[in-house]
Amino acid sequence: MAGEFKTFAMRGNVIDLAVGVIIGGAFGQIVTSLVNDIVMPPIGRLLGGVDFKDLYWRIGDYKEGTVVSSIKSLEDARAAGAPVIAYGQFINIIINFLIIAFCVFMLVKVINKLTEGRKKDEPLAEPSSKECPYCLSVVPIKAVRCAHCTSELEATARA
Repeated sequence: MAGEFKTFAMRGNVIDLAVGVIIGGAFGQIVTSLVNDIVMPPIGRLLGGVDFKDLYWRIGDYKEGTVVSSIKSLEDARAAGAPVIAYGQFINIIINFLIIAFCVFMLVKVINKLTEGRKKDEPLAEPSSKECPYCLSVVPIKAVRCAHCTSELEATARA
């Protein structure tokens, strides 16, 4: 069983997948930083100085002894034990997803362009069989007589 696992784990596609997951995780952190530190601050500024990470709706009562006026941010609401819907963080995550989805779309588009060009340039494999014009059976390319109907065929010269 250990030998089978080693064979499985050392296959090229498993290692490629692992590398892809690691690179994807790092890319996700870059996009998260891009959204949180570069994209959202100007948008928040345009909307009157709003920090999207702190946008929330309170959906229940606070714990006893907490003054409602003392809660100014999402952290305060969570510290007070208030049930909240943190929709600002959800907006950030949606923007993260859209950026990552767009980058993956562009990557797939480039890969498709590269593979289309390579397929056109590849030479076609030489045929190994031909069709008998009389009985339409498939015969070897070097055959001079059809094995099915015994008709004489044109010989195809092959070196």
